[in-house]
Amino acid sequence: MHFSDDGNWFGLPQLLGVLAAYALGCVNTGYYLVRWKTGQDLRQLGSGNAGAKNVGRVLGSWGFAASFVGDILKGALAVWGAQQAGFATPVQALVMLAVIAGHTWPAQLGFRGGKGMATSYGALLFFDPLVAGVLFVLCAMLLAVTRRFTLSALGAYALSPLVAALLGRGATAVLVFVAFTGLVLFAHRLNLREEFARHSPPSDS
Repeated sequence: MHFSDDGNWFGLPQLLGVLAAYALGCVNTGYYLVRWKTGQDLRQLGSGNAGAKNVGRVLGSWGFAASFVGDILKGALAVWGAQQAGFATPVQALVMLAVIAGHTWPAQLGFRGGKGMATSYGALLFFDPLVAGVLFVLCAMLLAVTRRFTLSALGAYALSPLVAALLGRGATAVLVFVAFTGLVLFAHRLNLREEFARHSPPSDS
């Protein structure tokens, strides 16, 4: 992965590409699937989250699968499109972050979307397949210990800047992965708080 120092890498086409990635991210698969099938707002059902897991609670396993695959595909499509357009790696990084942000904070849904796990991984598969593969292995290892998928995935994501550094990606790429990880962890902050509270020792007070 090469981050060019060329100052001409960003212009109007690249800006439009980043905005298009955000707009694509805003197309929340689970929300519109539930709206189509039931006429209801997914965010008022189940856990209140507009992600695949909550779609599964409402529509069953097929709904979970459809939402999960749809979210992965839109993340992958955003970065693939940036690559096909010939955008430089820094722009591809911005596109990746934009599609995640669109999924998590969709403007047309009052900035209340999903948490970006599937969308971020789909984008990462095209942005840096090797890092994506290492994170998959790390998640599988953590899952074998914790038996909790979301916690395992977040643990693997938290290690992505370190993984990028160990793979020789360079300081700028590592910063991209810091931002990438920060977006996903921030979206899951309530889940993390609940996990820490569940495993914290009781207070003596």
